[in-house]
Amino acid sequence: MITFVEGNLRIPFPRDTEARRFDCPESHGLSHCMKIVDFIVEESDHESFIELKNLEHTRARETNRKAFISEFISGKSDRYMKYKYRDTFLYEWASRSFKKPILYWVIVAIETLTPAELSRRTDALRRKLPNGQPSAAWNRPIASNCVMFNIETWNRQLPYFPLSRIP
Repeated sequence: MITFVEGNLRIPFPRDTEARRFDCPESHGLSHCMKIVDFIVEESDHESFIELKNLEHTRARETNRKAFISEFISGKSDRYMKYKYRDTFLYEWASRSFKKPILYWVIVAIETLTPAELSRRTDALRRKLPNGQPSAAWNRPIASNCVMFNIETWNRQLPYFPLSRIP
């Protein structure tokens, strides 16, 4: 099992997955010009780009948390999330070939976010990504799906990757 820790959050990945931390200079060396996701996970039938926002970490500043929540609810953070996906896709596309559909999972670890707010933000982000069915010019979609989660919805929908806070 591979386990990643981000702040006070822990997420384990089973042995049959290939998981790697991507948001570190050793992975790519392009953080000066590219926005990138935190983790890339390859499973047998798809790849997942996972972005984790942990604003309830004990070291998170209250002003930063409030600003992020406001930007998240209003949709201003969608642009940032869109570029995280697209830059990661571009980097991965340039460095290797994709054979599987790519899913984009955004975890916003703020327990006060409601499922309705997460659903609205998911729908808005999906509209900003080159998502959906391939066209006559493309052989496959760039983003097969995208979902925003909080810890509770993540654990309900993806119980095989249980996300937890470290006490």
